[in-house]
Amino acid sequence: MLQEQCLWDVTAPTIDAYSQISSDTQTTVCIIGGGYTGLSAAIHLAEKGVEVVLLEGHTIGDGGSGKSVGLVNAGTWSRPEDLNIALGDTAGERLTEALGQAPRLVFDLIERYNIDAQAVNAGNIHMAHNAKGETDVDIRYEQLTRRGANVEVLTGRKCHEYCGTTSINKALLDHRAGTINPLAYVRGLAKVATSLGVTIYEHSTVAAIEKADGHWYTKTPQAHVKSERVIIATNAYTEGEWTELAKTFYLVDYYQVASEPLSGSVADRILPYKTGAWDTRLALSSFRRDKDDRLLLGTVGGMQLKPKSFYQSWANTIQKSYYPDLPAFNWQYEWGGSFGFTQDHIFRVLEPAEGIMTATAYNGRGITTGTLMGKCFADYILTGNSDSIPLPFKRLEEEKIAFSGIRSGLTELGLTLYHAGQCLRIIR
Repeated sequence: MLQEQCLWDVTAPTIDAYSQISSDTQTTVCIIGGGYTGLSAAIHLAEKGVEVVLLEGHTIGDGGSGKSVGLVNAGTWSRPEDLNIALGDTAGERLTEALGQAPRLVFDLIERYNIDAQAVNAGNIHMAHNAKGETDVDIRYEQLTRRGANVEVLTGRKCHEYCGTTSINKALLDHRAGTINPLAYVRGLAKVATSLGVTIYEHSTVAAIEKADGHWYTKTPQAHVKSERVIIATNAYTEGEWTELAKTFYLVDYYQVASEPLSGSVADRILPYKTGAWDTRLALSSFRRDKDDRLLLGTVGGMQLKPKSFYQSWANTIQKSYYPDLPAFNWQYEWGGSFGFTQDHIFRVLEPAEGIMTATAYNGRGITTGTLMGKCFADYILTGNSDSIPLPFKRLEEEKIAFSGIRSGLTELGLTLYHAGQCLRIIR
């Protein structure tokens, strides 16, 4: 029976709830948002003895950090040379280098603190679904290997073996990457942060940030936090009238569905080395297995205003296109979320005022980018050197996107038509 529930809520280890802030407090750094960025920043600051208070408006992992497919990927959607064109050679190469090392940062944190994130560091596969996709794989391979990345082009029999399907004849295996249970990871980060002395408050929604007597006051309806610095780590789940950060990106929804646990030859056939994968379709399809050998399929697009059968039909179509000889799966869980998106697929780093910093629009690469940016913000606070940030700080006004709501709506319409075309076998 398919139920609308996030799989990770069922399979992630539980943690103790955190109390709501109820009285005024003072700290060195106040962090808003209990996702990858906020908790990574909190850990890296606390490791150096910096006092931190973190405010989460709902619960840890309630936003995108607890709902993603769990791919730990290097880089951005853009190829390295595309980043150089958009940012200039120096800044582009710097960003490529930083994000290339980001998966290692994630896996090192998991290992160092023994986080039960169900991590598999076996690499991820970018599967070329047509001739154009195969060309893209070749270009990415050339550009990445020229920069020393540990990637490999899979073709023929080896490609079929790794992907588990003869529908794909060329793919790019990135050995740096892997998969995790994203909710288990973010809950684990919270546990580590509290063990290092970070104070976390849940259900503590920010209503205002104001400056007085040389300090920042982050205010909730119940109390305020007085601090020297503020990190806003809310990204696509930014809420409230106190900020205009949400105007620096437009929202794109995503959808995930998980099968019942598979076993035997059926489970062994699909991605046998437990890699994650995604294809080169315009509206990509993502694939992975979890610790119980469920098949997870994902794509971009929202669940709102669609019949229950819409994505079930899509999932059945995708399964049959890649694994036509396997029996139809019983889908068990489905869920969705949102991520911040920009046309150039590059996230933004902003300093809205002196002492306040934030990053937005991770474009679906939140696990690695968020973990990296949390560390970068911590390093910047500890050293005062902005070179620790892989992108230059921008002003809020220059990064606002016009008609972001309309862009979100048009994107969703286009994705809906694309998926409908897949189900009707018009688009392959």
